[in-house]
Amino acid sequence: MSPPGAEPRGLDQDRRRVLSRRVRLLVAATITYNLVEAGVALSAGAAADSTALVGFGLDSLVEVASAAAVAWQFSGRDPQARERVALKVIAASFVLLAGYVTVESVRALLGVAPAEHSTVGIVLAALSLVIMPVLSTAQRRAGRELGSASAVADSKQTLLCTYLSGVLLTGLLLNSLFGWSWTDPLAALVIAAVALKEARDAWRGRHCC
Repeated sequence: MSPPGAEPRGLDQDRRRVLSRRVRLLVAATITYNLVEAGVALSAGAAADSTALVGFGLDSLVEVASAAAVAWQFSGRDPQARERVALKVIAASFVLLAGYVTVESVRALLGVAPAEHSTVGIVLAALSLVIMPVLSTAQRRAGRELGSASAVADSKQTLLCTYLSGVLLTGLLLNSLFGWSWTDPLAALVIAAVALKEARDAWRGRHCC
């Protein structure tokens, strides 16, 4: 696999243009979906006092920032030249998300405003569990063929949303079915832990495997 910033072997200019255009379209789709997802999750999270839902909504905004960084990178004539900056933006956005969610999770575990049932949150998590893997897989393939660490890192951001959707859905269902409000902040702490790992990988410029 090519290191970040390296020219992929055997990739002609026509193929590179096709892949770059594909990345831009996938990034646009990711931004659009995540803006909607963030609005719904933050509203539902505030209504239900759900740290996990609010964290999920913030993660959606982080994904928008990540995708925007990649869109900026590929809007230039030489995307590889902007790679390092895009990766740093992605890493920083992960760290901010993890910090906020950790603080709010601890507050929730200490008994501040236990989470309530959220039908909207359950539906949103289920939808994201279906939609996010499709976008992530397509962008990861294009990014790997291009040899773009930032495009692959952004696809990992989208894939993270898939994992978090599953964690969120589990926490919301357990809370709704059994009244276990503590599962909500625990789900949020999982979100924070995974975000920190992805921040480290993006900062180091690691590719998705």
